[in-house]
Amino acid sequence: MSKLSAFLHPVQPEPKEVIISNRFVDDDGKPAPFKIRPLTQEENAALIKRAKRVIVVNGVRQEPIDSTLLSALTVLEATIEPDFKSKEMCDAFGVLDPAMVPGKMLLSGEYAKLMQEITALSGFET
Repeated sequence: MSKLSAFLHPVQPEPKEVIISNRFVDDDGKPAPFKIRPLTQEENAALIKRAKRVIVVNGVRQEPIDSTLLSALTVLEATIEPDFKSKEMCDAFGVLDPAMVPGKMLLSGEYAKLMQEITALSGFET
């Protein structure tokens, strides 16, 4: 196989199941896994664009990134299961915006662990 072929046909990372917390248990009383997927740079760039806010400071337009919103969008897009976008999840947590579900559902440490797993799976390994 040529070197070019290796770059044209990269191995695609598979979705991964991770245990975020013992608070979520299945019917057998075992911790229920969250299923996550990696994000491509193209997807990441689109999320960053959605998380930018336009402000004007001293007459100069700026577009800072809302890091809290970026985290919420990242978790929303990279989590396959549970489906935070489902009507049932939004209704259960009393929100219209699915990006708010993880913040209402998870403790801050659980949220951080989920985010850490997503970023590692997406290639941001420490």
